[in-house]
Amino acid sequence: MLISPAFGKADLSNCEREQIQFAGSVQPHGVLLVLREPALEIVQVSANSLLLLGVDASGLLGKSVQVFGGNLATNIGQAAALTDMAEPAPLVCQLHVRDRLVQFEGTIHRVAGTALIVEIEPIANGPEGSETETVSMPSPQLLDHMNLSIQRFSDASTIGTLCDAVVRRFRDMVGYDRVMVYKFDPDGHGKIISEARNPRLDPLLGHHYPATDIPQIARQLYIRNRLRVLVDVNYVASPLEPRQMPVAGEELDMSMCHLRSMSPLHLQYLKNMGVTATLVLSLIREGRLWGLIACHHYSPRNIRFAVRSAADLLAEVISTRIAAIENYAYAQVAIQVRRLEQRLIEATSTEGDWRLALFRNPHTLLQPLGATGAALFYDGEIQTSGEVPSTPELRALMQWAHSQATDGLFSCASVAGANAELKSLTPTASGVLAVQLSASRADYLVWFRKEQLLTVTWAGDPSKPVVNDNPLELSPRRSFAAWSEIVQETALAWTSSEIALAKAFGASLTDIILQVNAVRLLIAEHQLSQTRLTVANSHEPVVIADARRRVLFANDAFFQLARRPRSEQPTLDEMALLFSSPAQVREILNGLAEERQAWRGSLELERGDGGLLPVAVRAEVVPARDGSVLGFFLIFDDLTNAQRAAAAHLRLEQSLSEVHGGLEKGKSAPDELMNAVLANASLAAMDIADGNTTPFVATQLEEIDRSTQRARALYGRVRIFSG
Repeated sequence: MLISPAFGKADLSNCEREQIQFAGSVQPHGVLLVLREPALEIVQVSANSLLLLGVDASGLLGKSVQVFGGNLATNIGQAAALTDMAEPAPLVCQLHVRDRLVQFEGTIHRVAGTALIVEIEPIANGPEGSETETVSMPSPQLLDHMNLSIQRFSDASTIGTLCDAVVRRFRDMVGYDRVMVYKFDPDGHGKIISEARNPRLDPLLGHHYPATDIPQIARQLYIRNRLRVLVDVNYVASPLEPRQMPVAGEELDMSMCHLRSMSPLHLQYLKNMGVTATLVLSLIREGRLWGLIACHHYSPRNIRFAVRSAADLLAEVISTRIAAIENYAYAQVAIQVRRLEQRLIEATSTEGDWRLALFRNPHTLLQPLGATGAALFYDGEIQTSGEVPSTPELRALMQWAHSQATDGLFSCASVAGANAELKSLTPTASGVLAVQLSASRADYLVWFRKEQLLTVTWAGDPSKPVVNDNPLELSPRRSFAAWSEIVQETALAWTSSEIALAKAFGASLTDIILQVNAVRLLIAEHQLSQTRLTVANSHEPVVIADARRRVLFANDAFFQLARRPRSEQPTLDEMALLFSSPAQVREILNGLAEERQAWRGSLELERGDGGLLPVAVRAEVVPARDGSVLGFFLIFDDLTNAQRAAAAHLRLEQSLSEVHGGLEKGKSAPDELMNAVLANASLAAMDIADGNTTPFVATQLEEIDRSTQRARALYGRVRIFSG
């Protein structure tokens, strides 16, 4: 059993599990109060209260926040009444400190049901004598900067141009010595893909960082708490008094605390880099950590809450733009896939074999995935394009890949590294990406990448993280000088986007294969047994009938869709009774037979459990060479996800309208900044809804809706702090 080390007790062997959310202390530039409701009694307080509030911690425990005077108690009560406080809310207040009225700003949130956590910082450049700079910006200037930034981000059409704009705009806003966009790969390793820096600093652009540099617990907290500030890496932590929450006797969960102390290992890591202060913002994509905006400074530096909120809002806008750009790329490939589908269908009718069209234009098959070769394993035969291994090598490769595939997908960037017996394939097939086309056979469409000698530049040697065995000197990598290694027998790794596109490509091809085989069932009876197996095992519901409307075949997927037991095959007219409007279905079937026109549309299927299911129906007429009708086939598709996506799109439009309307009813009309935020969200919604037909569209639109609502709240926070 693995034991998670307590905060500050981890070493490099177990830092992955360090419980950093139970820090038990804060950075000393702000004070933390834990209040018991409803009396707002102070039950925990950071030990620096004497310095920042003028009262020793022991003198505050058990007292109400009324002890401070000013408007703290009133503002806490107002904030706590507005929401469940699971997320930090802005707090601006005045307190009497040593007979002087002092301005504070910070946040308040609720944990453990009735405990309120108040975190406040004096609105000044730190305690008397402090050398800490504080980033501030007048409200009009800050709003102008945000407005222009959103315009620049919305204009970006690629991830590269977007991230270049991000680092420039953020450095202009916060003034840190170095601003970077740090992107994670599928294995969790990070790479700096954009950078803006003080010219006196060495560049880090292109440097890689191992996944172990950011433990999983830290990554999870980056998703929950999306902005973190470190004012001074050399700070002396101020402990909570008492360490554990009274009554419960538990450590305080500081996951959402902006003052939470950072792990000593992380602080040592930054010291080794020479970094003094940091600002880090999360970039979230589909609920996962896509990357970070990391700002480094080489002297102590704090940042006012108005600027923090502005940065948080911009990061939310950037995440939305990333989603739009990546989904637009999917849309372009989807267009190519649809064109290819049409060519394959035409090839089937004119040449009798869709496989000929698949390889007629290698660029169409290889370019979208950056492949150097491709192969189709279908019906025991192999067809290839580009640079590929020999036929015996291909068969050996696919036998192994099929045994390793998960859910019909296999991906590998180093075949030699994964299977030494296949090392000879390295020159032409070091990287392999395969999607299965049949549920019953080892039919695959496969892409290959040649070996590519890579020079990977790491920020220090990742294989030497420890300098010695003395626990007192145990340290992350001391040297962050560029360290390069040449990677052999490896191709460029398949990105998550490329894998998703391969799946989409395979799904479309599987659909084409289903259509082709449906036709073959009517044309070639001698192939009926084999083709029936292909169609029967398809995940797409299909019904095939002859010219007299007798159902020749309905696969299991259809009966599963209808939630009805398989019984005697009914006629098409009898099958019409399975729909909510039998008369309409009969009219459609009559049109197929008499006018010989294909029909596509949506119907409601009456399921065996009494429910109604919206389905898309493709009804095709199969003509014989003499002009007569051989029969028909109908393919069904569950429209639940499509309708959910449409509903999500409508809700998003309504939400955007409500945000716009809500602003008009407020103290001021919507300005250019919020209009830019709303336009950015609308653009992302169009790119996602128009170009993506996967079941994840609704989820992505709902994410845009939540993001827009959060951006609205952050904008309100900007106004509060700037007021």
